[in-house]
Amino acid sequence: MGKKRIVKKGGDTAGSRGASSRVSKRKLDAGILYVEATYNNTKVQLADEKGNVVAWSSSGSLGFSGAKKGTPFAAAKVGELLGDRATQMGVKEVSVVVSGVGAGRESAIRAFATKGIQIAGIKDTTPIPHNGPRPPKARRV
Repeated sequence: MGKKRIVKKGGDTAGSRGASSRVSKRKLDAGILYVEATYNNTKVQLADEKGNVVAWSSSGSLGFSGAKKGTPFAAAKVGELLGDRATQMGVKEVSVVVSGVGAGRESAIRAFATKGIQIAGIKDTTPIPHNGPRPPKARRV
């Protein structure tokens, strides 16, 4: 009649992972914050000065789904979460690299800055088409 389940008694919390429950062993004082804001999602990554990603989060990984992932509110929540993780690591200053044209590009940076971390500079690396693809042929009627 199926497998029998063994229920363990005690404080086994291995299955319940909190968003910022893990404390990072890594200590760094400065880093780079990469913000990728598309129309559908906002991803934020915290890297050290060499570019190795230390912590990341996105609005989809926080539980937002569908059209709500691209909102400034969801991006602010992502920025707050990564700001908390950065303060736990001891980050004092970051330089921000923004990519994309989504609605959450500014609110993610603002929410990150509210955690008391100094922002050294903001660089925009959004790709811009220079001339773009060839246009379609003219329609003949």
